Amino acid sequence: MILASKLLILIPMDSKELGFLAENIAARYLEGRGYEIIAKNYRKPWGELDMVARIGERIVFVEVKANRREFRGDFNPEIRVDSKKAYKIKRTAELFLEQELGSADFDWQIDIIAVTFDIQGKKAKIRHFKDV
Repeated sequence: MILASKLLILIPMDSKELGFLAENIAARYLEGRGYEIIAKNYRKPWGELDMVARIGERIVFVEVKANRREFRGDFNPEIRVDSKKAYKIKRTAELFLEQELGSADFDWQIDIIAVTFDIQGKKAKIRHFKDV
């Protein structure tokens, strides 16, 4: 399922700032839909979880991808989550469940939130891909 939303924002120029802004927009988007953010930027040597959230009893591991602007064709931010990246997210998610929550016996999923910025309109377009 894909959900879309638009927000009015100022776009930073540096890619690190862009990623930070996209993650904050994604967190606000999720919180506005009833999710509780329980961790951000959980890092291990082989991978990182941008965000970990809870909705009801389900744990959601969120990968946030951003583009400075909209492109035509196959350059949407969500396309950058390939099978190698998905494997790293899954491996890191399983470790998070064990180390941070004490058990792997949680109902969980991986979501992608794609944030595309419209510099001229100073807006962000959000697409939420659930349970990828």
